[in-house]
Amino acid sequence: MIERLHRQFLDVLRSELDRLGVDDINNVQGLILFNIGTDELTVGELTARGYYLGTNVTYNLKKLVEYGYVQQERSPRDRRSVRVKLSDKGRELAEQLKTLFTSHARALGDGVMSADDLEAMNKNLRTLEQFWTRAVSQPGFLASNTQAA
Repeated sequence: MIERLHRQFLDVLRSELDRLGVDDINNVQGLILFNIGTDELTVGELTARGYYLGTNVTYNLKKLVEYGYVQQERSPRDRRSVRVKLSDKGRELAEQLKTLFTSHARALGDGVMSADDLEAMNKNLRTLEQFWTRAVSQPGFLASNTQAA
């Protein structure tokens, strides 16, 4: 269900990019722009912050730099580390996407889901994320919980 919802969300994002006349980047690249926002991040930080199923963040960043949405520069302290931030063009599109997502949240609150429903859903999704994080980081976590049940 989560994967299906994520894919539907990417379809919505593609439709919005089409409506805005943005045809040089794809929906995942648009999501990356949104997740960078006003921050300056390393590729690792961006990867940890976003959820880009089946994508190569480095490749997508290269394309975003190529099309003028993102600027990148080597860290002055650690020359191996590359920091990325949005260009003016990228900030403008990220702001339009932020407006879109805000309107979605408002529309959900208008009879689709209450604020309490959304809050509960987010809490449950965070709990699921923590559970899966433990399952990955603690070998035997699932087996020990299965035996205890």
